Amino acid sequence: MPNDAAFLVQDDGPIRLLTLDNAARRNPLSSALIAGLREALAEAGRMPRLRVVILAAEGPAFSAGHDLAEIQAARAADDCGRGFFERLMADCAALMREIVGLPIPVIAAVEGIATAAGCQLVASCDLAIAGSGARFATPGVHIGLFCSTPMVALSRNLSNKHAMEMLLGGDMIDAETAARFGLVNRVVAAGEALAAARALALQIASKPPATIRIGKAAFYHQREMPLEDAYAYASRVMVENMLHNEAIDGIGAFMDRKKPA
Repeated sequence: MPNDAAFLVQDDGPIRLLTLDNAARRNPLSSALIAGLREALAEAGRMPRLRVVILAAEGPAFSAGHDLAEIQAARAADDCGRGFFERLMADCAALMREIVGLPIPVIAAVEGIATAAGCQLVASCDLAIAGSGARFATPGVHIGLFCSTPMVALSRNLSNKHAMEMLLGGDMIDAETAARFGLVNRVVAAGEALAAARALALQIASKPPATIRIGKAAFYHQREMPLEDAYAYASRVMVENMLHNEAIDGIGAFMDRKKPA
């Protein structure tokens, strides 16, 4: 992983914890950090013993979004930064897609602010827990840069009107509002987001692993389908799942009033 990626990797049993670790700069999503996270996530997906990934951060910010210093420095290039900007957006989009496509769930544990691409990162995770002091925004509209790529994640997780309120207004929303909007699952006491995320991760990790992988993949695949196609696809998945050893053992144990193996 890039030495300047500024994040930590800690594996603890079935959980991989990825901690953004550039608190002094509010954990910007630099090109190096994006590359490092992509590598760490892909590795987690290949390791059978890992069942869940948690994304957390050190300091007063989860992430303030893209590295504006890096963006401004790129403007000195002959193409005024276009090539760098295109690569940055492509790599960031790939990170968000890979979170969704990862076979195991990803949980965001959010303390402090999550703005712009940082807010996009939260929205892209399968689940999110926020400390009561967390704040969220897509503030690009204030500086002449509409949050078009964060819009993709927001529009798929929030209602249209809630997403547009964040995108067009650009102002901070508090953790309770984020929960009401559907950006996070729930709010816990300040400083307790990581502990709550760990508890949720352990709950998920206790479930049959193939079942979780099947379910996550099916959820996102069917979501973009017309209703009839979604039911046809989900029915095929259900049949295959019924024939999997986890379902055979689990249903048998339930019928016999025993705990599944």
